[in-house]
Amino acid sequence: MMKYKLSLIGILCLIFLTHLWAQNPVNYHLVDVKKSKEDSVWLQFKAKTLDKIPNFKFKKEPILNQYGSWKVNQVQASGFFTTKQIDGRWWIIDPEGYPFIHKAVAVFRPGSSDHQKEMLKQKYQTEERWREEEVAMLRSYGFNGAGSWSAVDLLRAAKQPLVYTIIISPMGNYREEHIKRFGGKYKVAGWQNYRFDLAMVFDSEFDVHVEKAIKEIVKYKEDKYLLGYYTDNELPWKTDALDIHLTQLAKDEAGYIAASNWLNKRKGKTAGIEDITEEDRLAFSGYYFETYMQKVTKAIKKYDPNHMYLGCRFNQQNRQELTNPEIFKVAGKYMDIISINHYRMWEPDSLQLQNWGKWSGKPFLITEWYTKGEDSGLKNTTGAGWIVKTQLDRGYFYQNFVNELIKSKNCVGWHWFTYQDNDPNNLKVDYSNRDSNKGIVDSDFNRYQPLLKQMKIMNDNVYNLIKFYDNPKKDI
Repeated sequence: MMKYKLSLIGILCLIFLTHLWAQNPVNYHLVDVKKSKEDSVWLQFKAKTLDKIPNFKFKKEPILNQYGSWKVNQVQASGFFTTKQIDGRWWIIDPEGYPFIHKAVAVFRPGSSDHQKEMLKQKYQTEERWREEEVAMLRSYGFNGAGSWSAVDLLRAAKQPLVYTIIISPMGNYREEHIKRFGGKYKVAGWQNYRFDLAMVFDSEFDVHVEKAIKEIVKYKEDKYLLGYYTDNELPWKTDALDIHLTQLAKDEAGYIAASNWLNKRKGKTAGIEDITEEDRLAFSGYYFETYMQKVTKAIKKYDPNHMYLGCRFNQQNRQELTNPEIFKVAGKYMDIISINHYRMWEPDSLQLQNWGKWSGKPFLITEWYTKGEDSGLKNTTGAGWIVKTQLDRGYFYQNFVNELIKSKNCVGWHWFTYQDNDPNNLKVDYSNRDSNKGIVDSDFNRYQPLLKQMKIMNDNVYNLIKFYDNPKKDI
């Protein structure tokens, strides 16, 4: 009887272990995750780190040149950064013609709060010394670039500059002027404080701001370390923008007039809100977005014909730009690389990544993404990134996320957001940039080594991982 009981227990254990193996057959790391501080339940997700990928072998990558490109498979060079699709995979091509993936950290700049400035003085004495030590630090962990809102002019003067990007904000600047017409506050505004959640692309006054904001880029046009330009950030390209223009704006406003004329022409009659179909909404969203694209790209090419246009940093799901094929079709006409801030998901959705490339015919760059660690000591109540328990978990998240990006042949880089943690005592910044562990260093410039170690493992193996997924028997 005892032997029978033991056998039954053994069978039950075997069933349980078989179930666990089926759920996690490669024994991936399991990471506890919360979507926000308010959530009481931790979810659990797999993290596919390099050491857990079946049949992948660690080996030395090709040597790098001054840009951080791999010195292999050289193609015709243009003297500046461009893109090229080779055997179905998109690459950035550096000024010398070598393949390049932009592995960057956003907001790479000396601390902005009073405390951070004081700590920088204590640790580095000068911003120039900070630059040289921290640029070397980034390179040592496999990064080769600086993302948006970085200290561009300071970084350009480095002994060996990082490949950097520049963000200019013509619509953001115009928004500040536009709101003055309404006493400094809109009755109805979206989360980015645009009136009725609309970008005012049809206003003639916006054209002035386009020219004013973009003409400043002329000083960068000969810089070979510049990857390219963004315009604005996370603008509200909503699928129902046609309805909003026609129901919320006054009939003498430029936006109402443009939307009404567009609908009348499309319908071949005087049309109203009751005539709008879903196909009309999608078509107008493309027209509305293209109005913005035409204006900003014309100005960029006027003042700097050498560098790439990296887009306007899409962000929104749910009937907005990331799921709208019309938006991506227009983006493909004007953008060299499509920039996307990626939040609210543990890892990218492979079908969505394919769609972005299929709809646009262009590669994409992930320009913001991060998680926050509970072991940082910060409250982590703000910001869009999800919460994990430790800095090691943040590193596992980094590896898992990048692994999925590399599987997509349309991704040409990623920018971790951000270099330094929020300072909760800095009340000069907007609420979403307070009290959260977004950085690779804290407010005292101490490095999160468990995170950085995992980042380095992935960053130092990107080329070989691309070869592994594309064709393990053939060099790229």
